[in-house]
Amino acid sequence: MKQYPKSLGKMINEFGKLPGVGEKLAQRLAFHVLSLSDGEAEALADSILQAKHSIKYCSICGNLTEQDPCDICRDESRGEEVICVVESPKDVLAMERTKEFNGRYHVLHGTISPIQGIGPDDINLKSLVVRLQGSPVQELIVATNPTIEGEATAMYIARLIKPSGIKVTRIANGIPIGGDLEYADNLTLIRALEGRREI
Repeated sequence: MKQYPKSLGKMINEFGKLPGVGEKLAQRLAFHVLSLSDGEAEALADSILQAKHSIKYCSICGNLTEQDPCDICRDESRGEEVICVVESPKDVLAMERTKEFNGRYHVLHGTISPIQGIGPDDINLKSLVVRLQGSPVQELIVATNPTIEGEATAMYIARLIKPSGIKVTRIANGIPIGGDLEYADNLTLIRALEGRREI
């Protein structure tokens, strides 16, 4: 079998390092880039480099931003009494899409995972504790994913914060819209029952 030219092979290899990108998709992406005009390819490369150099973490919440503090932390119309704790900046975008939450955020950049050697000191947790001291925060909504690591992180945060008198809540988990009960696992059904509300 004939090998790719060295530069193409390197590009396929680099695309293959991206999360969720297998060998076939890496090849398709590389061939697509080759089909771009010089201007389009340069615009793509420039956008990657510009984002890499200009985006940083907000010094308050840990979200991605070009200006520190981020737009959400600078927005005085947002409530300061509630902070939603999420795992990653992608989760902030997901919560913002709902247009239902008007508080502040705190991004952990991961979860506690003893199996992977990730402890509380390895995620953005210390700055949350510092942030809460002397703040007007009354409630902390823990919106970590419903995984073993997400649940462990939520429990750790609850034990850490509750003694301060701040209310710690957890987002409800349950059956998705359009889902069937017969296909739901036991933990999902338990969470759905626990998160039930009056109608």
